[in-house]
Amino acid sequence: MRVFLVNPSQFSFGTGVMTPRWLYVLAAATPSDYGDPILSDEILAPFAPETVSRGDVVGIGIHTGNALRGYEVGRAVRARGAWTIFGGIHATLFPEEARTLGAAHAVVRGDGDAIWPSVLRDCAVGEPQVVYDGGRLPASALLPGRWELLPRRGYLWATVQTVRGCPKHCSFCSVWRTDGQQPRQRAADAVLAEIVALRRRGFRFIVLADDNFYPVSLADLRHAARRTDPCQLERLTALRAARFTLLERLAQLPADMIFFTQITMEAAEDTPFLEAMRRARIKGALVGVESVTAAGLKDVYKEFNLAGEALVERLQAFRRHGIHVLGSFIFGLPSDRPETFAATAALAQRAEIAFAQFVPLTPLPGTLDFARWEQSMAADPTRIAGQPLTRYWLIPAQARPRVNCRHPIMTPEELRRQTQAAWDCFYGWRATWRRARLAPNWKSRLAFVLISKLYRQMYANTGIATDSARAGRAALWSRWIGRACRHIFTAAPMPELRIP
Repeated sequence: MRVFLVNPSQFSFGTGVMTPRWLYVLAAATPSDYGDPILSDEILAPFAPETVSRGDVVGIGIHTGNALRGYEVGRAVRARGAWTIFGGIHATLFPEEARTLGAAHAVVRGDGDAIWPSVLRDCAVGEPQVVYDGGRLPASALLPGRWELLPRRGYLWATVQTVRGCPKHCSFCSVWRTDGQQPRQRAADAVLAEIVALRRRGFRFIVLADDNFYPVSLADLRHAARRTDPCQLERLTALRAARFTLLERLAQLPADMIFFTQITMEAAEDTPFLEAMRRARIKGALVGVESVTAAGLKDVYKEFNLAGEALVERLQAFRRHGIHVLGSFIFGLPSDRPETFAATAALAQRAEIAFAQFVPLTPLPGTLDFARWEQSMAADPTRIAGQPLTRYWLIPAQARPRVNCRHPIMTPEELRRQTQAAWDCFYGWRATWRRARLAPNWKSRLAFVLISKLYRQMYANTGIATDSARAGRAALWSRWIGRACRHIFTAAPMPELRIP
């Protein structure tokens, strides 16, 4: 019995920006009795179902965006007699869908690190359960990745997780509902061991792939201090101290290592934390800005963010501490108006953020937005390729709407066109080269321009483009740009590196 693990993707780019961490974690969870699992990331190359034989086990991890392709893979491998197992956030939310459309023998819900060996044992004797509940594992039980299985020159950046869960409750995000609001923070020793293993293999760019790298804000501490019971304050203080310990350890790694993460805007007011991030060489952070207006922030339950010029100042605070921001903006909120798009792109430029992503409001399963949207669409008879709009991920890519939510005053095509225009404005050659001046030398500037173009091709032109021809051209450009980026982002291996 061989074990296959498949990360589905509609597009294959030949190069991946980031390692899909779940593949390597489940590889670590696979008992040695079954040999090394065969890993297939379709971002690199399409999976070949004909390599699967009767009695093999195929684990397929899906999120909403790649569910349809995942179901296609599932049906193909089950037809060949393989045990077909689905996991991931989408399968956790829709286990029955994975069984009926993906031909799943079994679905793993929640964390797969500890339950995966049981799945394999049951398949080996021909008796898999219909559903396995992996639950929410404590941080100490979260496994490292088996990074020795990485393909050579497959990825630009590697991923390591330091904390799972987020204490916030944003309406568009499912993390706090699926992974919990209590941060599960891994010990610094475990994190450093993974990072060193990756640097030994030549990775010097590491993404700290956390739900929220800043799990304890100054506001959280102030609120806890007002409680009569000191337990919450003690718990939060310990979590914060552990963050600083991790940052101090990261600062001791080789000087050529660069880190990126995901963080909330509140960190901008925490000068000691930003300084510790700077010393740890965390050079970039995805920050969920979402909206540049107070009304928009209220739409998404993110009123702890700022708007307008106060937002510019807060974003620039990251830059002053050497942290370059990837700002994430949502278009199509009820309060958005036609002038919102250009104003957002202009603010992103004025705030001097390094990268930006502009995404149409898409209610994701498991979120409050999705629950409200699904209820509002209950009486809508519209079907596309036989599917209601509230199951947009099941609509074939060529027929799938690029904008799903109805807006009070703008048509879906206007929203799509204006969103594409924001990408075009921000990532134009002149604007991109102007931002490249933040880099200290010509090599770094070239790297900045290439990664800007790669990001735009992968995430804008294959996502909100109106036709498959444009998406196909974007995939081809991404393949060529990705090859060029490999030479810039890779480094000589350091096999003798020790854990600091």
